[in-house]
Amino acid sequence: MTTAPPPATPLPARGAAASASSAAAPAPASIPAATAAAPAGLLDHALHPRWTVPVLLLLAALPPLAAAAGEDFYIGLATRILVFALAATSLNLILGFGGMVSFGHAAFVGTGAYAVGILMQQGVASAWIAWPAAVLASALFALAVGAVSLRTRGVYFIMITLAFAQMLFYLMVSVKAWGGEDGLALPGRSAVGGGFDLASDTRFYYVVLALFVLAFLGIQRLLNARFGHALQAIRENETRMGAIGFPVYRYQLAAFTLAGGLAGLAGALLANQSGFVSPSLLQWNQSGLLLVMVILGGVGHPWGGFIGAVAFLLLEEVLSAYTIHWQFILGAVLLLVVLAAPRGLAGLLRREKKA
Repeated sequence: MTTAPPPATPLPARGAAASASSAAAPAPASIPAATAAAPAGLLDHALHPRWTVPVLLLLAALPPLAAAAGEDFYIGLATRILVFALAATSLNLILGFGGMVSFGHAAFVGTGAYAVGILMQQGVASAWIAWPAAVLASALFALAVGAVSLRTRGVYFIMITLAFAQMLFYLMVSVKAWGGEDGLALPGRSAVGGGFDLASDTRFYYVVLALFVLAFLGIQRLLNARFGHALQAIRENETRMGAIGFPVYRYQLAAFTLAGGLAGLAGALLANQSGFVSPSLLQWNQSGLLLVMVILGGVGHPWGGFIGAVAFLLLEEVLSAYTIHWQFILGAVLLLVVLAAPRGLAGLLRREKKA
């Protein structure tokens, strides 16, 4: 005679078990929401205070250190580096993060410089008027160039941006009222008012430093925002971003216009530093110079424009003091850097940090 097995105890439903488990182990209320948030993604670019703060402190301390050493020349050199770093950073915004290889970026720098020079020729010396006007003029010109060139791709985009820059170059050469090919000399630097005279190289350096820091922080915040994430995603796969509903053209045009405005600010500062505006600022070799700075520093790295400007201009200054053939040596050095660090000096530093 066989014995019947005992009736099986019914198991609780999976949903009920999950509910009981969650009820038995309540979430700790002491953990803030920021801790539970997802970590920064690949499209975020954080500033590391461990070496960002020392760099800023060194830049702030440079004028008194140079004055104590009796080398005021380095204040002017550092000012020039910061101006070109601003221009290269604006190019890196569209090249490194937007994938737009512009070969006419110098046109926006020259537009800002000429805006300051022309206004000063008309008696408008206030920096509060001339510098915003330079930014606005360059941004509007970039808007017009981008509206046409961004409808093309690849080498056609490069050639159209170059064509616009060369058109502006020949225009400024032919307009004798604005100096023609001889350029336009400025009677002095822009006036800020309030007893703050920009004729002092030290004061002008601190103004340039403050503007560079503000522009750099603004770009960094923009890259970490939704706009920056979308721009970088468009760089990676433009077709897919358009397919899922992103207005690719408008994002690219907005970034192109913003980069042009920042380049115009760099041009306004460059005109004030040198006291001279020339059509040579608009030539294609100036755009190539900015491209070299970005590639040398690191395309797509927030510090790429700054590092590239520092390395390039310091190499130029050192090598030109020893030989008139410094460009040949500089080209060889740049070739070695590109071969050893395909992602630029910033990528090399990041690789050493990981190692």
